[in-house]
Amino acid sequence: MKRVMVVDDSKTVRMYHGSLLKELGYEVVEAENGMEALERSQDGDISLYLVDVNMPIMDGYSFVQEIRKEPSYATVPIIMITTQAHDEDRDEAFTVGANLFETKPIKPEVLKNYLSILIG
Repeated sequence: MKRVMVVDDSKTVRMYHGSLLKELGYEVVEAENGMEALERSQDGDISLYLVDVNMPIMDGYSFVQEIRKEPSYATVPIIMITTQAHDEDRDEAFTVGANLFETKPIKPEVLKNYLSILIG
């Protein structure tokens, strides 16, 4: 079973994304911020990340930069899902290494399509 990590400081958002992912047959790992996500990434093989931008301790941009330095995660798909909808936010997401950028709340069918394209 493929594992997807949901990185967001909002418990409600983690629960929402987690329920969508579980319905689609994915195992879900949660993290409240980028630092926790880095630590949890050491525990196992993550197939894809859903990452918020604004989080305490380590924001989403910093997390993506750091996880991309790890050889085993250099090419793992990352979707940034955030309330930040400005062009500069999108540009920054792609600059640090995200594959896709969406605004919250992501529609279930959109997430399903992205998952099928990125990890099958």
